[in-house]
Amino acid sequence: MEQTGKTIFIVGGAGYVGEMLCEQMGKRDDVQSIIALDKEPQSEYAQSLPKVTYMQANMADEGWEAVVAAHNPDVVIHTAWQIRAMYGQAGEQWRWNVDGSDRVFDFAFSTPSVEKLIYFSTASSYSARKDNRFSHLFTEEEGFRDDDYIYAKEKKVSEEHLQAKYEALKELGKTVPQVTIVRPAAITGPRGRFMRIRFGLQSALQGNLKGGFINRLITLLTSFVPATKGWVRQFIHEDDVNDIVMQFSFTDTDWEYNVFNITPVSEPVYAPDMAEAVGKKVLPIQPWMARFAFWFFWHTTRGRIPTCPGSWRFYSYPLLMSGEKLAHVYTCQYGSKDAFQYTDGRYEDWVPEASKRPKPTTST
Repeated sequence: MEQTGKTIFIVGGAGYVGEMLCEQMGKRDDVQSIIALDKEPQSEYAQSLPKVTYMQANMADEGWEAVVAAHNPDVVIHTAWQIRAMYGQAGEQWRWNVDGSDRVFDFAFSTPSVEKLIYFSTASSYSARKDNRFSHLFTEEEGFRDDDYIYAKEKKVSEEHLQAKYEALKELGKTVPQVTIVRPAAITGPRGRFMRIRFGLQSALQGNLKGGFINRLITLLTSFVPATKGWVRQFIHEDDVNDIVMQFSFTDTDWEYNVFNITPVSEPVYAPDMAEAVGKKVLPIQPWMARFAFWFFWHTTRGRIPTCPGSWRFYSYPLLMSGEKLAHVYTCQYGSKDAFQYTDGRYEDWVPEASKRPKPTTST
């Protein structure tokens, strides 16, 4: 029987974004099948998703390539990452993330059926530094800067590897899949906050972290919103992330290799905005206080509170991206403040009635 739709390979299929893409792509008539790979087991919820073939394997290990290649994937979407730093295991984390990403890139470039590679990078690699300003929006052309925060460092190296591999193949005259890199702002929405509750600043401030001494301690420590003068965040709604990936996966576009900051063109979320949204007051702090607190909790909890070295700067100094390039090809449904404070979207049914806060409709 002739294939009537695309086969999608999603790396990181058990993660927040990857599982969402599995679900939403499975609803499309132009998708025949989805291959999802992740080192974690598939969730009970995801086991009922249509069209998904699940493989539990670490992308850094051998063996998965031949199995996935047999499905002849058309699109490879790489969302996998060990974001939460592993205490005392930097070498193993590097193998999982950087070496594992190299394997994914090599697979995409060596598998004849692959037409598109979409890679999830990060805003962090622009680097949060003391001399950053609220007025400066980092553009894709500026590129990444060196940073000792392991997540930012690994992502920078992986982007460099991807570009080097791509350019080497082009110089040899090889046919190479279209490459699209997305650098998202903080992703949020009802799915992330109420369905797939993840450890993060917003979940902590809203009191969504449940169970265990560590989570209770964090909830206590965030009775206020601790913030330096340089603190600011950009958010992008999970529905927008989904729709951007859909557009890049299924729409014919004229680039061969392209990079997009995926963030709305809108006002970011400052500390007073965040405090108002979660019904708390701002507690002004100095950067040295954030640095000491991050160091203390990182070592005393052996990484169970994810405050790894270098990460304190992202809670102390501004790092804002320009979304103008994305706006030329996609218009975000939600601004940063709307994405942070409201609970509507495709997964709003997961929001408890008492927590619902839909975006007000404007009368015409």
